[in-house]
Amino acid sequence: MNEAKKINKLLVANRGEIAIRVLRAASELKIRTVAIFTYEDRYSLHRYKADEAYMIGKENEPLKPYLDIEEIIRLAKKHEVEAIHPGYGFLSENVQFAKRCSEEDIIFVGPTPEIMDQLGDKEKAKKVAVSVNVPIIESNTEPLADLNIALKQANKLCYPVMLKAVSGGGGRGMRVVSSDDDLRKSFAEAKSEAFNAFGDDSVFLEKFIDDPKHIEVQLLGDNHGNLLHLYERDCSVQRRFQKVVEVAPSQGLEPDTCRLLYQYALRIGRAVGYNNAGTVEFLVDRDENIFFIEVNPRIQVEHTVTEEITGIDIVRCQILVASGHALNSSGIFLENQESIQCNGFALQCRITTEDPKQDFKPDYGTLIAYRNATGFGIRIDEGSSYSGVKISPFFDSMLAKVTASGRTLKGACQRMHRTLTEFRIRGVKTNIRFLEAVIQHEEFQKGKATVNFIANNPQLMDYRVAQDRGTKILKYIANVSVNRNPDVKSTEENKVFAVPQTPEFDRFGAHQPGTKQLLTELGPQKFAEWLRKEKEIKYTDSTFRDAHQSLIATRVRTRDMLQVAEGFSKTHPQIFSMEVWGGATFDVALRFLK
Repeated sequence: MNEAKKINKLLVANRGEIAIRVLRAASELKIRTVAIFTYEDRYSLHRYKADEAYMIGKENEPLKPYLDIEEIIRLAKKHEVEAIHPGYGFLSENVQFAKRCSEEDIIFVGPTPEIMDQLGDKEKAKKVAVSVNVPIIESNTEPLADLNIALKQANKLCYPVMLKAVSGGGGRGMRVVSSDDDLRKSFAEAKSEAFNAFGDDSVFLEKFIDDPKHIEVQLLGDNHGNLLHLYERDCSVQRRFQKVVEVAPSQGLEPDTCRLLYQYALRIGRAVGYNNAGTVEFLVDRDENIFFIEVNPRIQVEHTVTEEITGIDIVRCQILVASGHALNSSGIFLENQESIQCNGFALQCRITTEDPKQDFKPDYGTLIAYRNATGFGIRIDEGSSYSGVKISPFFDSMLAKVTASGRTLKGACQRMHRTLTEFRIRGVKTNIRFLEAVIQHEEFQKGKATVNFIANNPQLMDYRVAQDRGTKILKYIANVSVNRNPDVKSTEENKVFAVPQTPEFDRFGAHQPGTKQLLTELGPQKFAEWLRKEKEIKYTDSTFRDAHQSLIATRVRTRDMLQVAEGFSKTHPQIFSMEVWGGATFDVALRFLK
C-alpha cells in the first residue's frame, strides 16, 4: 500500500485499558469506532467508549471469544469495518489473524503478515538477527517436538537455561530451568500456558544470562521504506518475567551502548522492511554486552513512557501508517531521526489487584471505593476502574497504568510517589504500597536496577499495609443498622423509648442558695456539726462521675455539661452535692487536655 486511504470505521480486537487507548486515538482522527466484548465483560468501560459495541461468544465463555479469529472477522464484515487494531496480547502477534484480515480486505493495524511471520516467531527472529550481525543468546538448534528432544538440547546448552513460548510475550510460558528434573516438570506446563495465551504451544530454549538489564528499543516504520527509533526503555524491574515498572530512557547505560542498541534494532527492522510500531528487545549484561532476545511486532503495554519523552502519539501513528501515510507526511510530521528529541525521563507503574505479601496472589471482588490521582506530569491509562466495578478472575489484574514524567528520573519518581499516595482503592488488595517501595529505592532511582532487583531486595515487602479504618467503621455501622447489634439477644418490638422530658427553668432567674453557700457561710467545722444534726437523708448525684463508666465526664464537651449543670442546679437545689471528678476524668484532664 503506497497511497493513503481514509479509514472510516475501525474495530479494536481487545478489551480494557488498551482498547480505550486505541478508541480514543481513532476518535481524534474522526474515525468511527467499534468495540467487542464478552458476556463477562458486559459492564467494562471499553464498550461504552466506542461508537458501536457488540458482544461475541457465549455467556459461559469469558475469554475464549477474544481469540476467535473467524468470529471477529465475521463481525467486522457484517458491520462494514475497514480496519482492525489488535492492541497487545490476545491476537496481536497472531500471523493467521493478520492474514485473514488481508484476505478479507481489512486493514490490519500492525506490520504485514510476512513481517510478523519473520519476527513474531522468536526462533525466526533470531535468524534475522544473525543475518545482520546482531549478537544473540545461544539457543536450541532442533525444534522441541517433545520432551526428549528438549532434554538433549538443554544439556547441549548447559544449565541453567530459559524455556520460552515461541509466540507472544509478557512472561507467559517462560521458565528458568536448572536441571533435567526441572525441565520435566516445566515442559508441559509451559506449552499449555503458551497455548492458552497465544493459541500456539511451541516453545524453545536459550542460554540463561545472569542478572542483566532488560532494554527495549521502540521502532516506528511506514509502508514507504522509512524506519526510525524512538529511543530505549529500561524494563529491568520484573517479577517472574512480567514487567512491573518501566523507565525511559535508561539512566544506567553508557551512551555508546545506547547507540549500539539503536543500530542493532534498526538493522533488524530494515532487514525485513518493518512497517508500523514494534519493539526490539535486548539483554545487557554487567559488562554491557548486548544480546538480542525478541521482537514484539505490536504496541507494548509500556509505550506510554516513550510517548512522554518524545511527544509522539505512537497509537495514532500506527493508525495513520496502516492507512498509508508516510512518517514524513503532513499527518505524522517525522522528517528524520534528528527530528525526534528525547526530553527528560518517564516511568510507568502498573497498579494491579494483587497482594505482594502473598506472593502477588491476584485478588477479586468489588471496588467499593476508587479515587485516582493526577496532577502536573502525571498520565493515567485506565480500563474499567470505578467504584462498584467487579474485578473478574478471568482477566489480567491490572487496574491502571500511571505514568510520571520529569526533567530527572529522581524528580519523576517523587512525582510518581506523590500520586500513588493519593490513590484510594478499597474492596480489593493492590500493589500500590509495594510500588512506592520500589520507586523510592536508591538503586532504582540511580538507574542501576537489573532483572533481579526485586528478588535481591526482600525489604521491598516490608511496607505498612493500610488499615482502611474508615471502611471498617462504615461496614460495622451498616451491619448494625441492618442486622442489629449482635450483643442484643432479643428485643420487644412493642416497646419504644420514651422521649425524655427536660424540666423548664428560668434562665434569667437567680440560683437558690444551697449547701455550697451554707458551707461558705459556716465554714467546714460548723458545716459538719450542722450535717450531723440533720435527720433527713442527704443525696449526692453521681451522674457526671459514674454514668456509663465516666463516658459523660470524658466524652461530652465542657460547654454542653455547663448548660446541663445550670438547669440541674436551678431545678434541684435540694441536692446535697454532686460527684463530678473521677479517676478517668482526672486522667483525661491531666494527660490529654494538659
